[in-house]
Amino acid sequence: MHILITFLSRRLPFYYGWVVLGAAGSSMLVRNAAGSLTFAVFVPLIADDTGWSRALIGGAAALGGLLATGASPPVGWAVDRFGARVVLVMGIIVIGLSTIAMAWLSVHVAIFYAALAIGRIMFSSPLNVGPATVVGRWFVRQRGRATGFLFLSHSGGMVLFPLVATWVSVVWGWEAAWIVLGLMVYVIALGPAALLIAQRPEDVGLLPDGDTPDDVGNENDAGQTTATPEAESGIEWTTRQALGTPALWVLALGTGFLFLLQSGTNTYQADLLRSKGIDLALSQFSIVINAAGTGIGSVLWGRVLDQVRVSYTYAIVALVMAVACGIFVVAETVWLAFIGAGLFGVAVGGILVVPPVAYANFFGRESLGTIRGVTEPFTSLGQAIGAVASGLVYQFAGDSYTIAFVAYAVLGALTAAALLLARPPKHPSLAGGVMAEEPGDG
Repeated sequence: MHILITFLSRRLPFYYGWVVLGAAGSSMLVRNAAGSLTFAVFVPLIADDTGWSRALIGGAAALGGLLATGASPPVGWAVDRFGARVVLVMGIIVIGLSTIAMAWLSVHVAIFYAALAIGRIMFSSPLNVGPATVVGRWFVRQRGRATGFLFLSHSGGMVLFPLVATWVSVVWGWEAAWIVLGLMVYVIALGPAALLIAQRPEDVGLLPDGDTPDDVGNENDAGQTTATPEAESGIEWTTRQALGTPALWVLALGTGFLFLLQSGTNTYQADLLRSKGIDLALSQFSIVINAAGTGIGSVLWGRVLDQVRVSYTYAIVALVMAVACGIFVVAETVWLAFIGAGLFGVAVGGILVVPPVAYANFFGRESLGTIRGVTEPFTSLGQAIGAVASGLVYQFAGDSYTIAFVAYAVLGALTAAALLLARPPKHPSLAGGVMAEEPGDG
């Protein structure tokens, strides 16, 4: 494949990294076949048709999240060892099959749990770690912007897949909707992932960001250096070194808590609003507003990261998420519900974009896949807990989600305070202990 990529990279009038970004983005888009917002469309339909409880339904998503905590470390290692292309192609094939299998979930609850759990593993591990890692390797100076665009494609899937699921389920039933979503996975992403992705720009004779050797370390016309601290120093972190830094664990734990909020909200958002007396169709449309907010947030936070310290940016993201959860508590009108959904989506864009940029900026590109694989279980565990927590609260609190969302608002605010501690780490090889700078450090 490198022959094709090298051929294209030498003839395209722009940096080939943008093609890699597009191919990785297609994988990000289709992982929404197993996304929580897509699943949220089906929760009330499955509950009405099968009589299963919300806790039972959410338990399948929770199982997938728990299993993904064990899958992420080897997936991260595989991305470093075999390349993102291999990992993505396998992930796409499996998530397509598991999505199609959901059409037969009513046959037995075991089929439902197996199919959704496998889909959630693909969602959380290969189709999350792979795209973010390869984009983090192709871009350095423009990493925040490129990562923002990567997760904008994910946001596009957050809109597309729930919309298709809603329309097909109305016309042909929810079983047919699962089959259509599975076929969409193959049509959209399999070709780009298999043909257009290379592990790093150096593999095809390029440098990150499309720079030339003369560009690195030189000043541009505005008098600003084109190199980042990583490129200037040449320092790369091993996984063992990264694991010894407080910054990695603050980021990992904070991200896990925020994804608990994300899963606990997204999975039950439509059902939450319906329980407040809002029409089911409008409740499902709030999912689209959530997804649109995620798209806006992906681009917004990506640009902010190029200018503002990671810790400040991430703390603001967590605070926005806490406020949105508070709005859901008091949302008794359609417009207030839509405001909460949009604001929550903007915050979700932040928790998608900030961690990949932070890990790459702090620890370099060489071991990025393995580092992401080690930290991703916190994300998967948070999503697993959130997926079942809201359903359990609903079941045992008198058919109400209020207690869950009050707790989410408080947890979001506490996480915002903790994330202020995420500072760039000092590399052990720097005798003087010089801390790497990042945007916003002055």
